[in-house]
Amino acid sequence: MEFTQIRNATVKISYAGKKILIDPWLAEKGAVPGFGGTINEHIRNPTAELPIPVKQIVDVDAVILTHDHPDHWDDTARNAIPKDMLFFVQHEKDAQAVRLAGFSNIRVLGESNDYEGITLIKTPGQHGKPRVLEDMKALLGEVSGVILKHPDEKTFYIAGDTVWCQAVEDSLKKYHPDIVVLNSCDAQVIGNESIIMGKQDIYEVYKAAPEATIIASHMEAVNHATLSRKELREFLNEKAMTQRVRVPEDGESYTF
Repeated sequence: MEFTQIRNATVKISYAGKKILIDPWLAEKGAVPGFGGTINEHIRNPTAELPIPVKQIVDVDAVILTHDHPDHWDDTARNAIPKDMLFFVQHEKDAQAVRLAGFSNIRVLGESNDYEGITLIKTPGQHGKPRVLEDMKALLGEVSGVILKHPDEKTFYIAGDTVWCQAVEDSLKKYHPDIVVLNSCDAQVIGNESIIMGKQDIYEVYKAAPEATIIASHMEAVNHATLSRKELREFLNEKAMTQRVRVPEDGESYTF
């Protein structure tokens, strides 16, 4: 398999002969306002350019949308992706949003799903600690991750927009993924409440999955990111974690 970090949570993988795009956020740098109710909301999004042309990004066989948030799925993606593209979504509410954008080939992920011999397994996540979820339930909403399995490939786990929680720990124990992608910029809402993983969350995954290679995605592209690649790499060095944790630049690829 090949993994390519595009920007933010947008990644592209080649897996068992299929090209799959995950969470396509394709707007130009600074195209939209910062997210209200978050740290640094005055900074416009995205805060980084796309590293490769949109046409090349959307040249895929399928799209996985972990959840319908504006930094995972936007108007540029809706216009650039062919309307007959196969979409996998977490539930019927997100399916309806994709359908309303003019797409027709949509599959809601169940517990286990077959896609041309690839097994897709929806996993739960938690978009923040309990207190912030209670205060901002409508804004943060439901999120998911996904496991990909195939006899000829390593087991691949995209955790999605989640903090370290029981659901992530359970998925690691149940599926024993070889590759784990974590959204890792420690995005925060006002009040310094984290809504995705930061350094300590990554450390917990590292300890819980001692055989896995971990990839830190969702870095340095949104106004509410508080953890930089530089700071994360320094932390990884201090903890002697660099052998198993990778921090890709936008546009960087790995083959496994």
